[in-house]
Order: sequence, then C-alpha cells, then structure tokens
Amino acid sequence: MVEREVSIGIDALEEAYGRPRTALVGAPSPSLRAAVARAWYDRPLAVQAALLADPDPKVRATATEPERPGVPPEWRDRCLADPAVRVNVARHVPFTAEQFGRLVQGGDLEVHRAVAENPHLPAETVARLLHIDDPHVRVGVARSRHVDGETRDRLYALVEAERAAGDIEAEIALTWNSPGPTWLREAPLHERLTYLDCPHTEFRRALAFCRDLPEEAWRRLDDDPELAVRRAAARRPDTPPDVLERLVRAHGDVFHIRPLHVDHPNFPRHLLRTFTDEPTPNARYLALQDPELPVPDLHRLATAAEPFLRRGVARHPNITATLLEDLLSDPDPQVTDEAAANATLPPPRMYRILDAAGL
Repeated sequence: MVEREVSIGIDALEEAYGRPRTALVGAPSPSLRAAVARAWYDRPLAVQAALLADPDPKVRATATEPERPGVPPEWRDRCLADPAVRVNVARHVPFTAEQFGRLVQGGDLEVHRAVAENPHLPAETVARLLHIDDPHVRVGVARSRHVDGETRDRLYALVEAERAAGDIEAEIALTWNSPGPTWLREAPLHERLTYLDCPHTEFRRALAFCRDLPEEAWRRLDDDPELAVRRAAARRPDTPPDVLERLVRAHGDVFHIRPLHVDHPNFPRHLLRTFTDEPTPNARYLALQDPELPVPDLHRLATAAEPFLRRGVARHPNITATLLEDLLSDPDPQVTDEAAANATLPPPRMYRILDAAGL
C-alpha cells in the first residue's frame, strides 16, 4: 500500500508494521518513511528536521508538501538549494525578503508559480512577479495584499481574456481549488469590510469565512450572487434558520464538506421532510437526513430516476422490509449493495444473499 502512496493514517501504519511512529520514521524503506511523512500531521519539529535531512528526495518532498509542521528557520537556506523541495517550500514558508529574491531571480516557472501563491510575500517580491507573463503567477499576485484594486482588476482581466481565447492554463488558474487570499481573514475589520464590494469572488468568499463581521455584512454575504460565498457565510455559528433553509432548499448540501449545513445547530430539521416536494433531486435527497422520514415519502423517493436518491432510501433506517426487498432488485448495483447492507435487513434474507454470493 505504501508503495502505491495510498493514504493511510499514522495509527494504521503503526498497527500494520508493529512499530511506533518514532521508529517508522527511520525505517529502511523510503516509501514507508514517505508514508509516515504523509500521515503524521502533527509530528514535532525534531522529526520534521530528520525528514528534511532524509537521503531520499521523495521523502523530503513529501515532508514539505503541507504547510505544517513547516520548515525551521535554520533549514530554509538548505531547502532553497534542494530541487526536491524548492517548489513546495516556495509555496508556503515565510522566507526573508532576500530568500524570496533568490527564489524569483531564476527562470524556473514552477518556482515562480509557487512563490506567487505564498501568503507571506513582501511587497518587493510581488513587484518583481508583476512582470511575469503567466496566468498562474498573475492570479497568485492578484491575491496579494500588496497590490491595489486597479492592478488586481488588470491582472484578473488579463487572465480572463486568456481563458476566453481558449488558454487551458488560464482556465486552471482561475478555477483551481485554491485557499485564496487567506491573509484577508487576519486583516483588521475595517480593512476586511472594504472587500464586501470586491468584484472577485474569492475575496468575498475569504471574507465569509470570518466570524466577527457586523450584521449588515452578513446580510450582504447571505445574498451574494455567488453560491460559494453564500455557502461559506452559512457556516458561521449564528446563521439564522431561514438563511440555512433557503440555501439548502435551493441548492442542496455539499456532502464532501463536514459538517453539513443541515447539521448546523440552527437548521430547522423539522422541515427536512418537506424537502420531498422540491423540484431538484439534490434538495429532495436532504429529506433522507430525517431518520424518521415517513414511509410514504420513502416510497416516493424510491421511484426516483436518480440512482443516488434510491441509494439514500436503501440505507435509510426507517425503511420497511417490503421496500427494502424491492430495492434489492434495483437495476443499479450500488442501490442493491446499499439495501443488502441495511441493518434492518432480516437475518434470514441476509443469509440467503450471502449463500447466493458463495460467501
């Protein structure tokens, strides 16, 4: 598994190899050491230093991919000179202005792109990056706190024009899942509020991740034209119930981000069953988050054309034996798998399924 770089937790690695993580970090296998670097997120700096000194470049690269635990100051010059980690550290390490200058003086475009993403860039480095003709660099610089609004608009407009002309790199630069201008969350409140009118979505989205905005700012973010901004704003602790309901009723929830909006303490969960009447399947699916959804509603959702809705019914705790039996014959194999795994399935039926599978 470690040879294929499959994600494995550090506890699972300790169990699989029968050794503590402090021993695994010095294992003979470079792939195992890289797996430890990938899995041991909260390793102490002494362990990080050992990984930075590892003889295998793949291990060193893996150790510097995430921002944490970081690179100790005494290791930064060495990392700048190491091709295996240079791009990684350029992306997030708070270098000095002189060290940043060394990074951008070469012609390595990949390094330039990484530096442009670094939230710790000083103004002089940003000024040097302004002249690099690359959409990734331009977008990175546009996110910087050291550019004025006019320059930011110009940079975004250049990349937008490149995208409109069919440039795939411009498309990636504008749509890649980036954390955006994270520095904005730490700026003084009066400065942050000036970005409520920013025409660039990722700045308003960064603002929506704050937690100390005045009520008027929240009202504007809740009505933002971009769904990503509204969803981010709805994650604050005191989001009004009607805002949460309106958001998920219109657009459903985002199931790869936890907690769900419907799990927000202020969400009116007693209204979940009313979502069965919504026109969009993503909204109807949320009705299944009600563990006591009435059986007639489950029957209606079980006839949906969308397999993901039928899968949701198949794993629902309030399903009847009759409906479960129907879903065991569903044309979609994932639906039948969910039905067969439902804890309410009677043991005799479960045994027949296992016998038929030769298990």
